[in-house]
Amino acid sequence: MAHVTIDRVSKDYQAGVRAVDSVSIDIADSEFIVLVGPSGCGKSTLLRMVAGLETITEGEIGIGGRVINHVDPADRDIAMVFQNYALYPHMTVRNNMAYGLKNRGMNRADIEKRVAEAAAILRLQDYLERRPRQLSGGQRQRVAMGRAIVREPAAFLFDEPLSNLDAKLRVDMRGEIKQLQKRLGTTSIYVTHDQLEAMTMADRIVVLNGGRIEQIGTPLDVYRQPQSAFVASFIGSPAMNLITARGESGNLVIGDQTVVMDGAMTVPDGPVTLGVRAEDMKPADHGATAHLELAIDYVEELGAGRLVHGHVGDARLALSTPSGEPLSDLLPIVFDRQRLHLFDTATGRRL
Repeated sequence: MAHVTIDRVSKDYQAGVRAVDSVSIDIADSEFIVLVGPSGCGKSTLLRMVAGLETITEGEIGIGGRVINHVDPADRDIAMVFQNYALYPHMTVRNNMAYGLKNRGMNRADIEKRVAEAAAILRLQDYLERRPRQLSGGQRQRVAMGRAIVREPAAFLFDEPLSNLDAKLRVDMRGEIKQLQKRLGTTSIYVTHDQLEAMTMADRIVVLNGGRIEQIGTPLDVYRQPQSAFVASFIGSPAMNLITARGESGNLVIGDQTVVMDGAMTVPDGPVTLGVRAEDMKPADHGATAHLELAIDYVEELGAGRLVHGHVGDARLALSTPSGEPLSDLLPIVFDRQRLHLFDTATGRRL
């Protein structure tokens, strides 16, 4: 377990490409941090710099109070779990888990003890004499985690470890990794492009875009108070509706329809981007004054609820409704005006 510091870290490649741009993150002892963002945002590059697999152009990285910029990867007291498992196909599960400890010269009794303990934690006792080809994808990922656990590192680094698994197994493994990390209390940095993984696993989320941090916060803080239109559109399923609008006399104008705000929030005059979650608008009650009329394009039935997709002028919207409610082609809707978000149209930053 260790406190990890990433202080104004940057990474430049040839031809002037800056993959990571002055990123600073303070990761507490035993914290589970998830780096999330689209492909090419710099999250894996940042993780590889912590691991020592990429050189650092600028800044410092510290683990347990020790600056490790120029420390060999093997001496950083970290363990990394990759998306492709990286298991030795000719070795048994037992030997895959023990291999790193043997290379470090640990005595046989201690190796056996650590392997047995990790196998019990990961429910691998019955598979110790099998080879990777005899295991399912989920079992192989458990072996990869077991190989990391036996090292008893200061920090775990996870590089998209679930991307090769099917959807159901990913859900199961998300819970297993989170429970395992809580049980061991090991500081963990986890990289994913899947915002659902980030939301369900993280103590705090770091949203990256173009090599820079867009926002750091707890999953609910990032979901409820996105600090940019990018974060609003990336975090949440479905994504937050982002609508081109303009402020007029404290109200919002969308296309040729006006949403009267009645002072619910301050709306500046001029162009703005309105953000609204699917669950923060609903069909207007009979006789109530609608804020907008949504022309329905199609409906996704999800079992307990449904997502209704439609448009208001050029603006595309999705809202959540209970299943079974009758729908017309033109649906009057109302917003929860206390839960709307406004973003600067030019910069994308929260207003």
